[in-house]
Amino acid sequence: MAKNKTITIAVTGLNAIDSPGPGIPVIRGLREAKSFDVRIIGLSYESLEPGIYMHDLVDKSYQIPYPSAGKDTIFERIKYIHGQENIDVIIPNFDAELLPFMKLATELNELGINTFLPTEKQYTEREKFNLPAFGKKYGFHVPKSEAVHDTGKLQKIVSEYGFPVVIKGKFYDAGITHNMEQAISQYHKISAKWGLPIIVQEFINGTEFNVTGLGDGKGNTISAVPMRKQYITDKGKAWGGISISDQK
Repeated sequence: MAKNKTITIAVTGLNAIDSPGPGIPVIRGLREAKSFDVRIIGLSYESLEPGIYMHDLVDKSYQIPYPSAGKDTIFERIKYIHGQENIDVIIPNFDAELLPFMKLATELNELGINTFLPTEKQYTEREKFNLPAFGKKYGFHVPKSEAVHDTGKLQKIVSEYGFPVVIKGKFYDAGITHNMEQAISQYHKISAKWGLPIIVQEFINGTEFNVTGLGDGKGNTISAVPMRKQYITDKGKAWGGISISDQK
């Protein structure tokens, strides 16, 4: 029996604390692949990210600069790591990483590092503050939402939507608020951490489901896995959940 090809894959998102990254589940999935073997290079932002020390999953780890350092700084670090490890594929797992890695896709490809990323247009289209237009374009329902850059507009939109209302960061964090004081407090809290704009979204009552899927780029779904959050951290992140089997 022929031996599977070994692919060296660099993966980010190794933290598994109160705002867990997707890197470890991604690595587990890669290691379960039957058609190829993997050598995993972990890319971390901090030296205490738990995934670094999961030696049964991660073969070697390197620290990389935060996305805010700029794409040129990131590229130089990735170039160095590639010189040591000969990376075949890189998988960034955080929303905030996607834009710099998309802008670096050509340079990475010239080094021999493959990516599987959306275009900048596709990325911008699915930004939280663009979701209403996205839903209208592709024919599915999306809660009303609007991006705000100051508390004046925040109060105007919140008054139109009524309480409760959800105040969300452009990348992460969200909170359900029940009065104007809470809404303004949440605005300042999230904007101080993640910047502007802040998204004001109407609250939809009911059971929350999440679906992660893979498309073929032509509008067809290759695979999709729905899940329901069972435990949420104080940061609003799912810590535990169950997958749902529903043919509908």
